[in-house]
Amino acid sequence: MNNQIIKRSPSNIAIVKYWGKHGNQLPNNPSISFTLTNCFTETKITYNKDIVTTPEHNVDIDFYFEGKDNPAFKTKIEKYLRDNEEHFSFLKGLHLTIESYNSFPHSSGIASSASSMSALILCLLSIKYGDNEIDYQEASLLARLASGSAARSVFPTMALWGKTPSLSNSSDEYAIPIGDLIDPIFRTYHDSIMIVSSKEKSVSSRAGHSFMNNHPMAESRYATARKNTENLLSILKEGDLEGFINIAESEANQLHDLMATSTPSYTLKEPNTTRIIEEILNFRKETQLPVCYTLDAGPNVHLLYPDYCYEKVHVFINDVLKGYCFDNKYIDDKVSI
Repeated sequence: MNNQIIKRSPSNIAIVKYWGKHGNQLPNNPSISFTLTNCFTETKITYNKDIVTTPEHNVDIDFYFEGKDNPAFKTKIEKYLRDNEEHFSFLKGLHLTIESYNSFPHSSGIASSASSMSALILCLLSIKYGDNEIDYQEASLLARLASGSAARSVFPTMALWGKTPSLSNSSDEYAIPIGDLIDPIFRTYHDSIMIVSSKEKSVSSRAGHSFMNNHPMAESRYATARKNTENLLSILKEGDLEGFINIAESEANQLHDLMATSTPSYTLKEPNTTRIIEEILNFRKETQLPVCYTLDAGPNVHLLYPDYCYEKVHVFINDVLKGYCFDNKYIDDKVSI
């Protein structure tokens, strides 16, 4: 009899950015992110424990992304399972049919690898644990081995990944949830994502991380990120909206400055990325509302704001920002709770 498991995992948007790694997907600095709600990957795995593949195979898979056979993703998953076979002995001999889809554009600077790989890991661990509760620390560790930022997507609200002195349970190996450590105002946050482009990025995040290995600003960047992580933890606890704005925007700017000063130099911004940012800054100055922007590794702009600003911000989006978006598209998302 066929068994089916379906898991949904959200994307996340980092406030303190992870950019640069070493060893086996270990971060060069800690990072903190909001976990989102409407930007998610849903993955379904169909398998039959009574039907096994040939003994020499650890696991046999078919992979479909948004209804289509996807050999590139299949190869990536097969390599991941081979490289980490000590964690997946429970899959030995199984044939898995994996079907996955995103609720948002793939590879456009919204963390699609984070949601897709965390959803996959949650499915696989459901095979391991059956009706019992999944070990989410294990899920975060295994998700990290697939895609670094996926470590944070297994937890709701907010997560921190990377060893941080003020949190003794933090680790480079896995993320930890920090939703209980933040002021309630941050639980109300919205993330309206301005879709400047839905095209696949010209430079992948994997390549971008590798460019940090010989980057002249690498060590100063990592030191800044560690300091920003500690400061942001205090800001989140105190409900300091101005402090949050300062760190969110400076981290976004630093991320894209690192790309511009890499070898080779590149940019993932588009002209409308800059125009949207300018409009947000003008809107904040005129209204004194605590709105701010951040960017992930792509051209799309994340507009962050607490719930009490929702109505005025959405008038602004529809009257001004939407015109800069591809096909007038944006995603109205919020922090998961």
